[in-house]
Amino acid sequence: MRLLALALAALSSFALAGCNREVPVMADTIYKGGTIYSGVADGETVEAVAVGDGLIVYAGTMDNAIKVAKGGAKIVDLGDNVMFPGFTDSHVHLAGIGQRELTLNLDQVRSVEELKASLLAYREFHADRTGIQGRGWIETHWPENRFPTASDIDAVVADIPVVLVRADGHALVANTKAMEVAGITAETIAPEGGAILKADGTDTPNGMFIDHAMPLLAPVFAKPTQDDIDLAVKTGFDVYASRGWTGLHNMSVSELELIALRGLSLSNTLPLRTYNAVEPELIQAAIDRAPSGSLLTTRAVKLYVDGALGSRGALLIEPYSDAPDTTGLALTNGEETGAIFRRALENDVQVSMHAIGDRGNKLALDWMEHAFDAYQPEGQEAGDENTKPSYRWRIEHSQIVRAEDRARFAKLGVVASMQPSHAIGDLYFAPSRLGMDRLDRAYAWADMMKRGVIVAGGSDAPVEVGDPIIEFYAATVRKSLDGFSAEGWHPEYALSRYEALKLFTQNAAYASFQEDKLGTIETGKFADLTVLNQDLMKVADEDILKTKPVMTIVAGKVVWKAEE
Repeated sequence: MRLLALALAALSSFALAGCNREVPVMADTIYKGGTIYSGVADGETVEAVAVGDGLIVYAGTMDNAIKVAKGGAKIVDLGDNVMFPGFTDSHVHLAGIGQRELTLNLDQVRSVEELKASLLAYREFHADRTGIQGRGWIETHWPENRFPTASDIDAVVADIPVVLVRADGHALVANTKAMEVAGITAETIAPEGGAILKADGTDTPNGMFIDHAMPLLAPVFAKPTQDDIDLAVKTGFDVYASRGWTGLHNMSVSELELIALRGLSLSNTLPLRTYNAVEPELIQAAIDRAPSGSLLTTRAVKLYVDGALGSRGALLIEPYSDAPDTTGLALTNGEETGAIFRRALENDVQVSMHAIGDRGNKLALDWMEHAFDAYQPEGQEAGDENTKPSYRWRIEHSQIVRAEDRARFAKLGVVASMQPSHAIGDLYFAPSRLGMDRLDRAYAWADMMKRGVIVAGGSDAPVEVGDPIIEFYAATVRKSLDGFSAEGWHPEYALSRYEALKLFTQNAAYASFQEDKLGTIETGKFADLTVLNQDLMKVADEDILKTKPVMTIVAGKVVWKAEE
């Protein structure tokens, strides 16, 4: 028996040769065949991956994989499919994805008339509803070239309240009944950081509410219950597992959502690796790292500088080209963020700050730089820059950034958390918002990376669809989903295939302090693996969007598999 144990130990040590990781387990599953990209270097592949106890026990040749496997280990032949390190969405709103699926989903409507038709059909199918909520519309390339209004909704549903949130979550349209229930009149004043749009030539609200004015409609519907959020979270996980995501960075997490995630973690039913950035009032949860578990981490706080470009809420240095009377909406200021920044630094909490406009990004960097300079970590002598840690604070979106501020990202060690699909959607309207002269500041992933900035890739779902294939396509092709491009889309900012892969693997891991555990297929790392039916590293540009997920593996467990 002792000889057998020694032999097994020797085999395990053999598996770790050349790798400074100890994996004191034997593999129970071996994946072989197809193409397996390690993600360690451009084009690097391995023949087999041996998995046990949630870890990659060995990645390399099939012969050596067999040597570290238990007797009777399962061998999975990938056939013609392709395995990658698990894809992580670095910016997503999990409960929002579930709520989009459970309410009126408007992400496919292409005009005001289609929105009205979808709303009418939904009302007829849900005749017992006393109110309707929906999300997903975006008007930027509708033929009407305008926001929807209350009168549009009233034309099809006028007797019950209707509130429909724009895809970016920074604006909504409500019908007249909803405004009546909320007590909104011509005398209602928009709160600071918000706007109530008016019907032409009048003081009457036209149904459009921007940013901080949106909560004025909150009284129309009952607040979601814990059961509602539990269902939304589970639904969101189901959707994401089926798309090939193995992990996600969950933004603006509420208290009810934390409770839902804690329950799934304690019952060992959390399907995907989840990293939480909580709402500011919940920063203590990030300080306490609670809830946490084998697949769950809570250690970041989410803040906002500005709004969205489409609704003209993003803060710009110069006025909007198509609205010269505004430069956007400030949703916070340096004084308000200072106290939160200090608590975050003192407790090793990561700050994730939403900034879209060039002024918004400059302000976020200014505030972060000031906080870093003012903070004196314990054990560091004043003025000793060499021992200052990398805090890995993040700017979420980082959409419109001047060249000099891109360099500051690298200097300060700030992660640019960017969503490639924003570019292929926003660039339909960005020229009108920014003018052609400012488009070289927008969605500059390649320039960011050349300057040494860590760019983490996400989707911002439910703002976008939340599909890793769409994000990969957007990052590498930088064209619309039907292949359209135009002046000002700056194709030089597109990424290579390997650079795009890093956005959703290595860089996503780094952005959540998990690069030693995730992001590549290497011995000792977590067995989070994404299997697709096409080779994203080689398939033609026009065929990328035909790629389908085959299998989603998290901690060695298959959490989703396509039907045969």
